[in-house]
Parts: sequence; C-alpha cells; structure tokens
Amino acid sequence: MTRLRVFLADDHPVVLAGIKALLQADPDLEIVGAARDGQTALRMARDLKPDVVVLDLSMPAMNGIDLARHLRTECPACKVLALTVHEDRSYVRKLLEVGAVGYVLKRSASEDLLRAIHAVAAGGLYLDPAIAGQAIVGAADGPHDVAPGGVELSDREVEVLRLTAVGHSNKAIAGILGIGVKSVETYKARAMEKLGFGNRVELVGYALTQGWLAKG
Repeated sequence: MTRLRVFLADDHPVVLAGIKALLQADPDLEIVGAARDGQTALRMARDLKPDVVVLDLSMPAMNGIDLARHLRTECPACKVLALTVHEDRSYVRKLLEVGAVGYVLKRSASEDLLRAIHAVAAGGLYLDPAIAGQAIVGAADGPHDVAPGGVELSDREVEVLRLTAVGHSNKAIAGILGIGVKSVETYKARAMEKLGFGNRVELVGYALTQGWLAKG
C-alpha cells in the first residue's frame, strides 16, 4: 500500500518535532519535507507535490492563509490542512475560501490530527469538533432550518450538513442517522442545489459562518 506523502510547515521547532514524531508513528504516512516559513514551504511543496500539506497560520515570510491560496494554483493536487491555535471561526472561513479542506486546533488530541490527515487525503473535509461546536452555539438563538434568502432546508438536510461539517463520511452519516448512503447523498445534493453551491467546501464554509447548519 502506498503511503500518504505529508509536508509540514510550522515556524516553531518544538511543535514541528512533535508533529513529525506523531506522524512517523503512523505506518500509512510518510513525511516528505518540512519548512519553517511560508515562502520556503511553497517552494518545497511545489517541487515535492505531497498529498497533504499541514500548515500553521502564523509563519514568517508568508502566512498560512496566503500559502494555502498559492498552493491552490501552484500545487492543486495538494490537500491543505491547517493546524493552529486560532479558534476564531473567521479564520476557518478564510482558509476554506482559499482552498483549504481541513482545520485542526493544536490543543486537540493527536488522534484528531491523524484522522484529519487521512480524511482530507481521501477527498473529505475535516473541521475540528470544537470549531464546529462554535457554529452550533452561535446558532442557538435563531432558526436552523431556513437559510438566508428564504431557502428552506428540511431537518434531515440540516442533520446531514452538520455531520458533514465535523468530518463524517457519507457512510458514517448513514450509520449515525440510520439511513442509506444513497439517501445521505440525496439530502446533501438537494441542500447544495437549494443553496446554489457547487462543492462541499463552499457549502460547509458558508454554513459555518451563517450559523444555520446545526440544530440545537
């Protein structure tokens, strides 16, 4: 089995060493390079073409958001996953807008980072549960089944979107809700069509900032 090729970008040597040690313990992962500033990370990632780039947001020379933006065009096959201390969901929105597909907090368990790497490499989107929880709290005082512009979402569509936002696959969502995978795909596709979105990253990013994607 081919191992997933991972590139790391973080300006703190101790943090970088800790991430390396964690990833090296996973037999399915291979660290192909690391950098401590954004410009070096971009140059190396462009040459190495890793499967996943794990980056910090606060780095010298080029910050993580700008790095993710450049990677979207200069290394389009690279899946970008942010590993950061920033818990403000405005950062999540910015990262999703420039093409990132994962967001993990540095205070999270090591297993969360490994889960996120595997999820984004498989084509999924992963948001740290604590970040998704902020959206749930922020939505507590308003309606959850009507999107801006009067687009109405069913309870089931909202449930599917909420579970998608925290990184669950279609198969996992089907198991949680007790419905078929095809039904999950249908609910998700229907919600995206209602909202006029073309991909899941766009959908989840908008849902997160608006606060309607989760139900109480």
